[in-house]
Amino acid sequence: MSTDQPHTLWLKLEDHELTVDLVRDLLAAVDNDLWVAAACADRLVDDVGLQRALLELGISRTASAVDRSRAPLLQLPESAGTSRTRETLSVHFVQVPEDAQLCQIRAILLERLDRLSSFVEVYQAIQLQEEDSDDITDQWEDDPWAVDPDNAPSVKPESLSTDVQIPLSEFLVKDLVGVTCFFASHEFYTAVRTLLTYHSSVLWPYRFAILNSIPTHSSPSQYSDLLPAYDTDRDAERSQRPMNWRTVHDWVESQEVMEALRNAQALSGVEVIPYTTPALVGGCLGPQELTAWYRQRVDDIISSTGMLDIALATIQHGASLGVPDLDELGEDLSLLTRLVYHDSQPNEPSTVEDWTLERWKSMEPAQVVQAYLAYSTPETIAVDILHLVMPYLFVLEARVERAGQPDPNLATSLLYEYILNASLPIIAAIFEASKPTLPMSQRIIRSDEDIARLALACLYGSDSRNEWSTMGLIFECLPAWDIEPRVDHDADEAHTTIASLGALVAPSTMQPHCSAADLFLLFKPLPLVSLSRALDILDVHLECGEILSRWSVSAPLRWFLQSADDAAEQRAWANRMARRTGCTSNEMKSRGDWEWLLEDMQKLRTTSENGVKGAFGLLSREEVCSIFLSGLLSSGLFDIARAILLQRNSHLYLSDVDVESICLSVSREFYDNASSGNYKTGDMKLAYDCLAVPPPSERLTRERDFIEATSRLSSFNISSRPGVQLSPLEIRLAKDRLSLISRVLSSTADAYKHTEVILDLLYKLGYSGDVIAEVKTLAMLSDTALQAEDFVRAYETSQKMIETVSNLRRQTSDSVIDPAIREACEVCWVACYQLGRQLEFDDVGKKQELLGRALEFCPADKLSDVLGSWRRLQKDTLENRRDYLAHRSTTRQRLSTPWKPMSSLQVRLRDLHMPGNPFINAEDAAVLAGRAFNRVASNFPFAVSGQGWSGGSGDSARSRSRDESRLGLNGEDVSAQASRVLQRGIGWLLGADDEG
Repeated sequence: MSTDQPHTLWLKLEDHELTVDLVRDLLAAVDNDLWVAAACADRLVDDVGLQRALLELGISRTASAVDRSRAPLLQLPESAGTSRTRETLSVHFVQVPEDAQLCQIRAILLERLDRLSSFVEVYQAIQLQEEDSDDITDQWEDDPWAVDPDNAPSVKPESLSTDVQIPLSEFLVKDLVGVTCFFASHEFYTAVRTLLTYHSSVLWPYRFAILNSIPTHSSPSQYSDLLPAYDTDRDAERSQRPMNWRTVHDWVESQEVMEALRNAQALSGVEVIPYTTPALVGGCLGPQELTAWYRQRVDDIISSTGMLDIALATIQHGASLGVPDLDELGEDLSLLTRLVYHDSQPNEPSTVEDWTLERWKSMEPAQVVQAYLAYSTPETIAVDILHLVMPYLFVLEARVERAGQPDPNLATSLLYEYILNASLPIIAAIFEASKPTLPMSQRIIRSDEDIARLALACLYGSDSRNEWSTMGLIFECLPAWDIEPRVDHDADEAHTTIASLGALVAPSTMQPHCSAADLFLLFKPLPLVSLSRALDILDVHLECGEILSRWSVSAPLRWFLQSADDAAEQRAWANRMARRTGCTSNEMKSRGDWEWLLEDMQKLRTTSENGVKGAFGLLSREEVCSIFLSGLLSSGLFDIARAILLQRNSHLYLSDVDVESICLSVSREFYDNASSGNYKTGDMKLAYDCLAVPPPSERLTRERDFIEATSRLSSFNISSRPGVQLSPLEIRLAKDRLSLISRVLSSTADAYKHTEVILDLLYKLGYSGDVIAEVKTLAMLSDTALQAEDFVRAYETSQKMIETVSNLRRQTSDSVIDPAIREACEVCWVACYQLGRQLEFDDVGKKQELLGRALEFCPADKLSDVLGSWRRLQKDTLENRRDYLAHRSTTRQRLSTPWKPMSSLQVRLRDLHMPGNPFINAEDAAVLAGRAFNRVASNFPFAVSGQGWSGGSGDSARSRSRDESRLGLNGEDVSAQASRVLQRGIGWLLGADDEG
């Protein structure tokens, strides 16, 4: 066999075909040490035994090169230094490059042999961990991996080795730092310890990179021995004691040989197998640098995982390893951990807050206390304060004391600040855990005076209106001091205390709301006696508050201070109590409930044994009864009101006059609020029925009559403005109610025919016994009948008016001077004169009678006018009247044709074919024309304005009529115009100006 056969066979063999014996046999036959050593370095297999055989064989074939390289050094004198030795070796390696290559290969093989030993150690640990995992899995009664075999995970605990396993062939040549970081990232700390122990010369400079590879969620208790420690003797980091697999380092691993090899390569360019020893990166860290690393580690843990317990454990291990300046950070983490992992924190992901150490450090102490108790309930608040807040407050006190600024009130001030801003149920729970009956060590608030001050401030500073039971619980937790009462000063002291508190809680522009903290500052300097007095006041106010709340008119507790000297405010609240009860409660239907209400209202005005007045202390007993009865009546429960009033031992201390006034007042409230005037339904019925509660009286009768009059007026559908019916309130507020009758007559065509109805309406409107109003009403009826050309009814109404005026004059001795009689006579003579001179009225005898009455009642300066009409009537024969009437029928036919322009009154009379009566003057002609116009106006196909006949020329009047006709005025417009004309006709009786 040729000499190159072992080489060729070696190169052809695959790694899996190699065996230990084959390696030894093949390579032993090769004489070239460099080739054999290089072949051993080139082959990397995964079999431990085979790889060890290769390494050992390669190392043995480099021994001769070591001997040759050391021979020149033996010739050097003993005094030769390191540099001389390095130069000699460099020269030898330049001269014999094969030895240089063999020495370097030897160093590589030795380092791989050490790695092989570490590999065996590492995977022995892995095997042990696998066996432990198998045992634990077998011992599980309920294997979580076997809960659902169909959906079991692909990786089980026993397959741990597959996650961290590195093949031997890779383990030997990979960067050792990277390999160690890989094991650290997979939390295989046995491998990390092994590598750091036996390869410390390479890995020590990269120890922090390895530590930083450990997952931030990993518990530091699993790798605490790997954490950096502090050596107080050296004032630096504690270094690790190195260990090696070989007790003696080989000569080729010395620093001189490594440097000589590098020099030889630089001088001659000899190619050697690349191999460099990792350069050392720094030495041991100082205390500040160690502290900085731990702080950074904590920041990384919190920022990446948020696991504060891991961060706290890391700091605790660092402190146990002697690293300085970690105490405060540990305190912060411990306190923050209590906050985050406490049971009161919400578990829903949507509500979990993102807590970081930076956020914690930026918070003020008051904010921290608030955060601790943000999710506390009345059931948990006491425990949360004792287990969360108190430790934090103790830490704060210790810190300020260490800083040289001790503050003994720091803890209490922060706790009190939270209490002053808490809700009443929370406050009640805190006071329950601070009762004076508890042992001092178990109390949250240990000062009795402070409990009283806090309770007063919280209760009077609260806006709550419905938590009276909670307020009562707070009061029951307050201390009771045995202080002798000073009877002579009790009332004055109570008044002074209430007045000062009322002034403080009263809102102003500078301070719209007085907070509990502001009140606490007021109560803080008060001595024990004043605090005791304030608690007496509080007791009365709480009782009053419960009563008001019972009747759905609750007020904040501060209201009792503000209204203590304000009778108007107390009266207003008493009205709310009496009236809101009837409006809001559906259960107030029994007499007993209302009697209970009256009893409570009287109780609110009483004064306590300590001289403290109740909520209605400034109101008299009669005033409270009056307010109560008003509220009862406003609820519409008139039967209950009547029963209480008729009760023999009634607690309503009111006179009949007061009861009557109250009923009238409530009835008018119903009246004013009524939307309809019909007294059979709605508020108007309540207004009417309310008047039946007290015994009958003249005032009540008048009010009932007025309500009936309102109902009757509403039946006529009078409008206050187009499309809007006249409301009851407008009827009451009418300045002249006679105008209402006028509007009835003008809006209803046949209303004048019902004289008795109209007069009854007049009396019920409040004019009963008012002769002047009756005369005016009769005059309006007469005038309305005259407008309708119902002369018979106009005459009959005038007769009643004449009789009324005559009786009035007979009853008054000084009738000439009396203004009322003069006004009645004025109305009467004018009405008689108007009817008596009507040309269409053909009853001459009745007309003469009317003109005679006009002469009787008219003033002296009007006698000539009336006499003129009288004389003309005398000369007017029956024959002329008949001719006139016959001619009038002809005139009506002519009026049906379109009008022609007329220039004067004479022309219009001529067109009407008026008889040329020489006794008709211009005034009578105007009257005649007016009557004729009124008679035929309703037949016009267009509207005529009120001034169309009596003002301006006929041309202009007709022109306006034609313009209105072109505008398309309908029948309703004509009716409205006619009504306005009629109203103006009646207006002179009411004192209105005559426009036409």
